[in-house]
Amino acid sequence: MSQIQGIPNNSRKQGFSLTLEPQAAWMAIMGLLLITALCLAAGLGKVLNLIFPAGSFAVGLFLYLRYPILYVGFTWWVFFLTPFIRRVSDFRSGFTDPSPILLAPLLVTMITILTFYRNLPKAHKQGGLPFVISAIGVFYGFLIGLINGLPVPAIISLMSWVSPILFGFHLLVNWRDYPSYRENIQRTFLWGVLVTASYGVYQYLVAPEWDRFWLIQTKLYTSMGKPEPLGLRVWSTMNSPLHFATVMIPGTILLFINKTVLRFPGLAIGILSLLLTLVRTAWGGWMVSLVALLGFIKGVVQIRLISLLIVIAILVVPLSTIEPFSQVIQSRVTSLTNVKDDQSAKDRAGLYSIMIDDALNEYIGKGNGTLTPIDSGLIEMILTLGWLGSIPYISGMFLLFYSLFQGSKSSTADSFASATRAIALGFLPMLAGSNVIVGIAGMVFWGFLGLGMAANKYHSHHILSE
Repeated sequence: MSQIQGIPNNSRKQGFSLTLEPQAAWMAIMGLLLITALCLAAGLGKVLNLIFPAGSFAVGLFLYLRYPILYVGFTWWVFFLTPFIRRVSDFRSGFTDPSPILLAPLLVTMITILTFYRNLPKAHKQGGLPFVISAIGVFYGFLIGLINGLPVPAIISLMSWVSPILFGFHLLVNWRDYPSYRENIQRTFLWGVLVTASYGVYQYLVAPEWDRFWLIQTKLYTSMGKPEPLGLRVWSTMNSPLHFATVMIPGTILLFINKTVLRFPGLAIGILSLLLTLVRTAWGGWMVSLVALLGFIKGVVQIRLISLLIVIAILVVPLSTIEPFSQVIQSRVTSLTNVKDDQSAKDRAGLYSIMIDDALNEYIGKGNGTLTPIDSGLIEMILTLGWLGSIPYISGMFLLFYSLFQGSKSSTADSFASATRAIALGFLPMLAGSNVIVGIAGMVFWGFLGLGMAANKYHSHHILSE
């Protein structure tokens, strides 16, 4: 482990066991959960608006300094659960928009700016220069946003854009502990799928009060379904169907290479809930990732994966073809081959025709915090960063993908490394239809790029040391 993480090797392994060790770390996490639960139960939402982001940041900083493996898992869970906590809090105490609670994931992730600062002088030697180049593009957009907009929206937008890049960089520079991070990520996403996908199916069937309240208050029922049972597009504990779907993609892909018995129920409910999001862009990204994974792995592992696919198909297909799931899923699947009658596709085509010329001529950019979300990651990136910011941003991404597929041959025997490449690759076509490079989607994209690079570096170093 690098010096910035500051704990001995045997202590780090404790943070990864099935028991609640180390106690200090889990006491901090459980303390935050207990305070959050008490505030929710007592209807102290206004207090929680301040306590939760501040407490999450404090716990995150403590874990980062003392128990860095747990810090990574904690960061993912803060992203998974924070929107749900916000909805329950608003339901109990009154709707707050914008909600300070939603700052918690960004604050926790921005802690990795310490890694960025300490390793910046040697980023080129560590293979992290592409992350730096992309970050420069984002910081350019931030400066333009300060000029064209207001400081607070520009800062929040900067955090949403740059924090995934910093997180991916953090995972890369800690490549020496790749095996520990690999195991931690697999466990995190196993339980993440089981918890969030189960709630997603429950959400679809029941439409809990806090979800209906939030949907009505935000007026998002025009795009996210009716606030009633069997009428919602599933978004589970997250903020939108797209956000939830972008978590189910890595979650289910990693379950295909998982060897625990829990992978079977996890895959069945995870894929079903992914279908219930009705996010066709994510369906396509998931298929790209799955096909890529099948191509990356070889031998017995590939045969085992194909066998598992058959088993999961036997479990999921009957579920998706019976009520109350069949009508909503099948109508969405049918729309993939009937574009002429698909209003969503027409709206998106209209958006592209209107905004593509603006994007092509946007050299300077509007800047961070000045735009409303757009259903195209590429167009939103160019409008936000301009060509002056987009060129370094895209260049960094290109260099990362080039390096990712230039790894040592020994990494091909590592099914997790293959999965990281497949997941990152699946997000590329999604950029045409959704902005999957910021927020929680960006965490998946940049995070798994960082993990893939860490795997390459770890395996290359392992060969050289033999």
